[in-house]
Amino acid sequence: MSGIDVTRLAMLVSPTDRAQEAAADLRAHFDFVSFDHAEAAIVLGGDGFMLQTLHHMLDAGRVIPTYGMNCGTVGFLMNRHRPAAKVAERLLKARPFAIAPLRMEAIAQDGTRHVACAINEVSLLRETRQTAKIEIALDGKVRLKELVCDGVLLATPAGSTAYNLSANGPILPLDSQLLALTPISPFRPRRWSGAVLPERSRVTFRVKEPAKRPVSVVADQREFRDVAEVHIEIAREDQLMLLFDPGHALDDRIVAEQFAV
Repeated sequence: MSGIDVTRLAMLVSPTDRAQEAAADLRAHFDFVSFDHAEAAIVLGGDGFMLQTLHHMLDAGRVIPTYGMNCGTVGFLMNRHRPAAKVAERLLKARPFAIAPLRMEAIAQDGTRHVACAINEVSLLRETRQTAKIEIALDGKVRLKELVCDGVLLATPAGSTAYNLSANGPILPLDSQLLALTPISPFRPRRWSGAVLPERSRVTFRVKEPAKRPVSVVADQREFRDVAEVHIEIAREDQLMLLFDPGHALDDRIVAEQFAV
């Protein structure tokens, strides 16, 4: 049970028509407060808008429990959109799930450093027609001297059913404390399908021949180009809290996704 005070709710709404219509319905049942004074937030939109909202919380240094209602397409991070009159009851019964993002530090070819968080995954991608060549180290020890590929990604359990799954990576249970390291269209070594790593791992990617074979890095929705080196580790202190309806929780859907045909 979430124990949320429904008198101190903020509402964050995607600009889509469907989300705006749902927001108008909710305003007839709740007196919403500003984000700065809220105890929890209702988010109306799709997975992309939810990620944008969670990143805003991380950037603002103010993380509050978040209950998403799907007004988008897939809505993997969201609850089903149902009548506004039942939302207060659903909030009181919601199950809380904590997810920890990845913290990425990327060093560009010119020495510029970029820091960003990723809730789903950090992806390295080739920028030109030529394949990327990437060295992979775990906790300071080189494990793969050269991966020739279109790219490589590191995904959290929450993100394991997103880009990671499309790249044939493993689906990870939400409470597994694991990360998925998955190659994207690997050429050499051809039979390497990736690895499942302990959550405590510190992963380093080094781009080989970066001037000839430029690589960009994407942390969820933030991209940095022409990187030379990328360091990634879990950011346990930046834990986020999502609220889900009983029977519709994220861990249930992660299990169900493994049986989808």
